[in-house]
This record gives sequence, C-alpha cells and structure tokens, in this order.
Amino acid sequence: MTLSLNAASRFSLAATAARAMGATVAPIASQAAAPYYTAKLAAPASDDRAVAAGVAWACKDDMCVAAKGTSRPMRICRCLAREFGEITNFTAKGEALDADDLAKCNGK
Repeated sequence: MTLSLNAASRFSLAATAARAMGATVAPIASQAAAPYYTAKLAAPASDDRAVAAGVAWACKDDMCVAAKGTSRPMRICRCLAREFGEITNFTAKGEALDADDLAKCNGK
C-alpha cells in the first residue's frame, strides 16, 4: 500500500510529528524571516540583488538585508561596500558597527 499526500498534508504531518517529539515549529519560521545583517548605503543600490562575501543580499533604495553568513561582520561589510559603495550604517544581529569600524569597512 502506498500513501500519497499533497505538500500541505506532508508539512502538517511533519509538524505534528515534531511537536510530538517536543520540538516547536513556529519560532524557527519566524527567525528565518528576520535579516541577520542590515546595511544603509550612502546612495541607492544599483541592483536589487547581489552576492557579497558569499551572502545573498536583497536591496531596496538605500537599504540592504541578508541572512547570516560564515564570515565575520567586518568582512561582510567590506565586501558589500566594494559591491555598492559607501555604507553609512551596518548591523549584524542587531548590533551596529561603531564609527571606527564603519570607516574601516568603507576602506578609510
């Protein structure tokens, strides 16, 4: 006998099994939606998507966001600055770079 379920049913079944084993599903989904990095550019981005330091960035006007990468925040910032130009504010996990680090990020 073969059991055939649509995608929604498979997800529901997996979520029920996860809850039965003590796991929670909702917090994981909400964490994935929040960006790990945010950057404010001095000028609007030339593209709405880019890859810098191995991280996929989504940009709108002068704001860019991305999920967590494997490099240190300073390296991520420097690579983004090379791609889009001067960065006026950069945060990683909600923590902003100070003025000295931001200057280093921009190559000053």
